[in-house]
Amino acid sequence: MADIILNNLSKEFDDFVAVKNVNFTIKDGEFFVLLGASGCGKTTTLRMIAGLELPTRGSILLDNEDVTLLRASQRDIAFIFQFFALYPHLNVEKNIGFPLKIQGLSKKEIRNKVHEVAQLLHLEHLLPLKVSGLSGGDRQRVALGRSIIRRPKAFLMDEPLGALDAEFREKMCLELRKLHDDIVATTVYVTHDQMEAMAMADRVGIMDKGVLLQADTPLTVYNKPRTMYVGNFIGNPAMNFIELHSAIKKGDTSISIDGKSLEVPECYEDSNTDLNYLGIRPEHIQLTDPDKGITQGKVLSVEYLGSHRIIIVETSLGRITVRSGKVNASIDENVGLSFSNHQLVLFHGDTQIAIQSQFIQ
Repeated sequence: MADIILNNLSKEFDDFVAVKNVNFTIKDGEFFVLLGASGCGKTTTLRMIAGLELPTRGSILLDNEDVTLLRASQRDIAFIFQFFALYPHLNVEKNIGFPLKIQGLSKKEIRNKVHEVAQLLHLEHLLPLKVSGLSGGDRQRVALGRSIIRRPKAFLMDEPLGALDAEFREKMCLELRKLHDDIVATTVYVTHDQMEAMAMADRVGIMDKGVLLQADTPLTVYNKPRTMYVGNFIGNPAMNFIELHSAIKKGDTSISIDGKSLEVPECYEDSNTDLNYLGIRPEHIQLTDPDKGITQGKVLSVEYLGSHRIIIVETSLGRITVRSGKVNASIDENVGLSFSNHQLVLFHGDTQIAIQSQFIQ
């Protein structure tokens, strides 16, 4: 396995910029997820790492070797597609062993390695069967087996669970992560599903319009988003954003909301604009009596989700979403809202980038 390093990587298709100056390092043995909406550039980035697309500018290093202009077959990587790409006329055993057959290994060596991989993926009972008769989850495991049997330097996966139903997706998430831990593989995984990303990744890279906005651990990406886009994209429900019609100065430890002072983590820079934003996760807001909170409003809706409730409150600051596991509320009820002071993120009004603070460093 090996590090993968991207330096100022860009890809343009005529006048369209698909990927713009992307820089990051995927560490040896790391499970790195590229996350974003359709068209954000994540698959194009993956295809450049694989050698299926050549970058317009920049470089790609694999195991300290510059592979920017090498063909895919020269990069010692395994690419796993969304739609399996198996050979329907072959059985499971021959599908898994096919890469070793191309390499010229003996039948005995191939058989031994196939059975090792089948045991790892719990496919032993399926080896004699044609892949055309398998379920989607089993086909995906066969595709994984065919990729890992030759132990490449890195695994690249392009939405490999996209064709599965919800139950299989959840199961395969666990199996993929366990497989990664078992073989200590350097893995780059592309998805638009934040639940997959947060469940499996060592680090998540969020992309938008060809730009890598943030690459961090799932916990950091969730709690300390670097941009408003990341705060909105990660989390269900998304982060709340409240307009602040005042400048933020270096050293500030409070802001004014609805005429009341709210403590915030100490700011380490000026915002240089009179319109800024306060970001807060729904679970960091508490319902209180109308006269006690930092603001108040009327309950518009209550969604019961078993262990918690999603409550939407109409306030003078706009609609605010609250996630609560304890407090009940009724539609049209007047409630107060209080905020957890040390979980607040301030954003520049112009750039929508997080203001450096005691919380965001």
